Amino acid sequence: MKRTFHPAKTFRGALPAVVCVLASSFALAVNQPASDLLPRVRDQVSGYVEQFSEVKCTEHVKQEKLKPNSKVELEHDSTYDYLVILTNSGGEMSLDESRLAIGEGKADKKNRPLLVSNGFATLFLIFHSYYAESFGFTLGETEIVNGHSYQKVSFQHLHGTRSPAALSLRGREYPLEISGTAWIDPETATIAKIVTTVGNSMEDVGLKSLRSEIIYAPVTFRDPPASTWFPAQATVELETQRQHWRNTHTFTDYKRFAVSTEEKVASK
Repeated sequence: MKRTFHPAKTFRGALPAVVCVLASSFALAVNQPASDLLPRVRDQVSGYVEQFSEVKCTEHVKQEKLKPNSKVELEHDSTYDYLVILTNSGGEMSLDESRLAIGEGKADKKNRPLLVSNGFATLFLIFHSYYAESFGFTLGETEIVNGHSYQKVSFQHLHGTRSPAALSLRGREYPLEISGTAWIDPETATIAKIVTTVGNSMEDVGLKSLRSEIIYAPVTFRDPPASTWFPAQATVELETQRQHWRNTHTFTDYKRFAVSTEEKVASK
């Protein structure tokens, strides 16, 4: 899979850039044992990639810089038309994220640094066959959330393998060894939530901690009738030795959106 899209988080200020991915979820109404859950998730992700590239939504982003006591020092709000475009050339898949600003808050007159985060809508790539062999997966306990039972699945990036997340710093990318937990419906293989963290392996380049939490919700389309799960909210929190940022992405108003491309060779 060709990674022309880098699921990214970018910094202005002390730490120039971080790259990371965001998750999504998918559904298949079948009953199978939990031991068969991971193969079902991997199989569905391939189809889900195409589903996700056929919708657009409104993304609202709240950027916050926090004080040492966790109170907000600075904040900024933006709104975007958001979509992810899938192309497939020569057997290599490419995901390109597009954001078109439709609303911006007032700019900070002092030009103080804020975290710029993007790409979290594709964290489901952890379960894609292209990346799945780069992670160790462990079935954990079940947990009841809002009256529904979910299977917890822990994942840990394997050192030396490809990663869907990287720190981009001074023109160089450093793969991130992310770990975390996904909450998955054992009956439908739907991902309800993913939490990821990065340990202290990047402290030498200034990254103290990085945590993301992505929550999914069902979206229903009328014509033709269909229902699937898409990202509803993603919270990204990052700390360096001296600074602390938090971004909250909210995804709403999903609509079907399709782009078809055709290439022709001109005749001489």
